Amino acid sequence: MGWWVLGRRESQLPPRAPTHRARGHGAAYSPLSTPLFQVIPNYSSRIEYEKLFAMGVTMYGQMTAGSYCYIGPQGIVHGTVLTVLNAGRRYLGVEDLAGKVFVTSGLGGMSGAQAKAAVIVGCIGVIAEVDGAALRKRYQQGWLMEVTNSLDHCIERLREARKRKEALSLGYHGNVVDLWERLVHELDTTGELLVDLGSDQTSCHNPFNGGYYPVQLGFAEAQSLMASDPAAFKGLVQESLRRHVSAINRLAQGNFFFWDYGNAFLLEAHRAGADVGKPGASKMEFRYPSYVQHIMGDIFSQGFGPFRWVCTSGDPQDLAVTDHLATSVLEEAISGGVNPAVKLQYMDNIRWIREAAKHQLVVGSQARILYSDQKGRVAIAVAFNQAIARGEIKAPVVLSRDHHDVSGTDSPFRETSNIHDGSAFCADMAVQNFVGDAFRGATWVALHNGGGVGWGEVINGGFGLVLDGTEEAEQKARMMLSWDVSNGVARRCWSGNRKAYEIICQTMQENSGLVVTLPHEVTDEYMLQQALQA
Repeated sequence: MGWWVLGRRESQLPPRAPTHRARGHGAAYSPLSTPLFQVIPNYSSRIEYEKLFAMGVTMYGQMTAGSYCYIGPQGIVHGTVLTVLNAGRRYLGVEDLAGKVFVTSGLGGMSGAQAKAAVIVGCIGVIAEVDGAALRKRYQQGWLMEVTNSLDHCIERLREARKRKEALSLGYHGNVVDLWERLVHELDTTGELLVDLGSDQTSCHNPFNGGYYPVQLGFAEAQSLMASDPAAFKGLVQESLRRHVSAINRLAQGNFFFWDYGNAFLLEAHRAGADVGKPGASKMEFRYPSYVQHIMGDIFSQGFGPFRWVCTSGDPQDLAVTDHLATSVLEEAISGGVNPAVKLQYMDNIRWIREAAKHQLVVGSQARILYSDQKGRVAIAVAFNQAIARGEIKAPVVLSRDHHDVSGTDSPFRETSNIHDGSAFCADMAVQNFVGDAFRGATWVALHNGGGVGWGEVINGGFGLVLDGTEEAEQKARMMLSWDVSNGVARRCWSGNRKAYEIICQTMQENSGLVVTLPHEVTDEYMLQQALQA
């Protein structure tokens, strides 16, 4: 109800009237800022959150949705496409994923993207889901090509697709633990490892309130126990997590690779007593990496992240124009000469724009997302703004990004899990982005507690920037987008990431207004490791 009241109040304001929000309420006129869901650190726990939420004084922060730039499932589809593509490169050493099997779970609001992503990259995706309604929805919308509730049929179809190297998204209506244990059975009885890549997208940031369903119970039975005996339900969830990890550990003895998808799966499995420990590692490292540590972290360190825009006209033709402009900008950058790693990311995103249009991923707002670095974001913004000025785009375009980005989020088990200088649990970067973007001309800024990995586990900073075809808008875009990316690259440079070091040095050469104090390498690695472990 508070959001309806807030919306009504803002509809009555004069144009460009600045506002400020606190705890979801319109609190004052002050650019638009949304410093929402902040809690005194000692009380930023899941239990305290539930009390505060029940009293109506706070709510779950979420990520991009909190700054009014959620664009439906397209964002997570794109992120999953890039994750699986780069997992194939890193773990399997291949560019072509035909015939490779990716097993995971979850077909809900965000996790449902896995089915579509599997088809776009050309692999075989087998996705388990306990909720029949979620599975049917993905099948009816065409994101799942086939569904089955039979493990026998699932294994048979998987073998057939591997042999034919066909792209397939297969939904298994059942618990993913049963699926993992069946894959172990096949390995132990036939010697055949039927899976290459694996992850999990159950909502493990909220495991005891419907985010994770235990394998011991059916869906309806689990819901009933969750309501009638939460303690017993929690015990079954933790037992299920231990079985879940045990099966993955057995498969990982072969040429199979698993990663945590930033949903707190390994964190909750660790808390449940599952065997996910990594000998000699710090408290934030597990046997398996998060997808940021091994897959997306280097991409973030090069300044690439989920840049997005919305055409306020609501006209699909305007989106088509922006798609063409963005593709042209990236192609021009490639022709001008870029290093191989940057070229690879540009090529992936050119492919993405073409695939996104073909797969009709727009839901609601005419919006697009792609991963771009600082130079790409600024060049795309300038191209859009000039097209608006010429009348080629009918109305303003709003720029934003997912908070899951180079510098938008401090989250030690996800976005900043590859920060190894001891500062992964510090939240300075997200706050600096929030304030720095506001100073440099953002139309609105946001700062949230929670989202993705759970309440008290993350701080997110976000923005929105309106391009209206004016010189002022172009100037703001150049300043703000440059800061928004460089802030995070500098942080990653200081943590010891070589790619971030190279990128920030190159950026300083190209932009005399950017001055970053560079770190000195530690010559005694043993001393550094001892300090961090202590």
